[in-house]
Amino acid sequence: MKKMKKIFIIFIGILATNVLFTACDKDFLETSPTDQIGADVVTATTDNAMAALNGIHRALYIRYGSQGRGGAGHFNMHMSEMGEDHVFNSSTWTTALRWILTDSPTNSYNTAHWAMFYEWIANANILIAGIDDAVGEQDDKDNIKGQALLYRAYCHFMLVQTWAGRYVKGQNNDQLGVPLKTEPSTEPIARSTVEEVYTQINKDIDDAIVLLEGKSRPNKSHLNQSIAKGLKARVALVQGNWDIAAQYAVEARDGYDLMDQETYKKGFSTSLDQNSEFMWASHIVEDQTNYFGNLGAYISRNYSSSSIRANPRSINKPLYDMIPETDVRKILWSEDGEHADLPDGYEISSNHSRYPYTNQKFLAESTSVSLMDVPMMRAAEMYLIEAEALARDGQDGLAAQVLFDLVSTRDDNYVLSTNTGQDLIDEIMIQRRIELWGEGFRWLDLKRLALPLNREEPGSNHTSSRVGGVLRVEPDDNRWVWLIPQDEMDANPLMEQNPSN
Repeated sequence: MKKMKKIFIIFIGILATNVLFTACDKDFLETSPTDQIGADVVTATTDNAMAALNGIHRALYIRYGSQGRGGAGHFNMHMSEMGEDHVFNSSTWTTALRWILTDSPTNSYNTAHWAMFYEWIANANILIAGIDDAVGEQDDKDNIKGQALLYRAYCHFMLVQTWAGRYVKGQNNDQLGVPLKTEPSTEPIARSTVEEVYTQINKDIDDAIVLLEGKSRPNKSHLNQSIAKGLKARVALVQGNWDIAAQYAVEARDGYDLMDQETYKKGFSTSLDQNSEFMWASHIVEDQTNYFGNLGAYISRNYSSSSIRANPRSINKPLYDMIPETDVRKILWSEDGEHADLPDGYEISSNHSRYPYTNQKFLAESTSVSLMDVPMMRAAEMYLIEAEALARDGQDGLAAQVLFDLVSTRDDNYVLSTNTGQDLIDEIMIQRRIELWGEGFRWLDLKRLALPLNREEPGSNHTSSRVGGVLRVEPDDNRWVWLIPQDEMDANPLMEQNPSN
């Protein structure tokens, strides 16, 4: 399994370099050849292990090869691009938009995303396997291990949702999942079933919840028990475990207040750590910037990159039209593309192309600085998970109240919904699309619910040429399951490929 061995050794090197050069933060993710001894150094002390864990935190926003592959934020962006609500205005950077990466085992985005998640798992496994014997306080060991378990669970969750068939409630789910990497080993392993992968994901999360009880964190780039419970709610929603999803969504958001309307108008930029609603967000400091590789260089409205100047991202008009004029979220998109309501201190230059319905939800620090925090989890999502879970469980009254508790903070004129059954579920899903636009959920929602991609709605501002003709994809299309990267197929004799389209 040469590919997986290469990944493992390189990332032991990253962890070892992190430990050896902590005095120079900008170097702590540089790689150097090493061997298995590096893992022993990493987990020799809790100080070393915490430095290595910080390397994983940073790994969420570094570049993996060329531009457009900037960690978790870019993966989430691609998940949004593959849905119907995210509109391109130019035929640039269209790999995900056109679904090119899903049906191509050699596509660089497909390969990079797969390798990225397994690299993070390799990092986490080193910490999980060795931290119990480290020199240091037990409280620190528990904190490090809990966060590493969460990273392993998160990565396996994203992998199985993307490169395997969807989880179907009430079935055996013995379809091929992804390889479960739970040991720091380079031996080739076969794909586990989808059910087996979800079982391990839940075990890792449950163990993390116990270990992270009462643990504090220095900032929202780190993980804590609330993030563990939020991830538990996400997983339960995908599995159709409605009572678990609702319970953990409530527990996860405890202590995180929804932002007020004035704060919402400012969009998502570089101060998410201070925003009461954000539970998990990667904050990129200036000396760790990737410049044109940052998420802000692709999805923000104001940074002066070729991608944004030519292709500012828009919301699909049918969804925009569903947002009432009294809803503060309406201001996150400019109907005429001129952005007269940009927050104070932000601007777009004369070189930025103007298109209707372009977003100002995401804003880089300035036209010349692409720094922007990477949103990973918000309390609003937890309200939506709880509402959806309750509605699908037949508890319409409770679901409507939870939805009101969220949407009334965005729209003063919103009234308690009287919808029931599927009508209420549909209302919740519309609110989910509006609230979480661009944050990485829409394609995964379509897949988990076995819904078609539909970019052909009347009034849609998608054009066939820009989306490569991918205007509608039925739920049974093989492209909902990405092909395993060819590098993995070539290196792992136990790997089985997914059906191609």
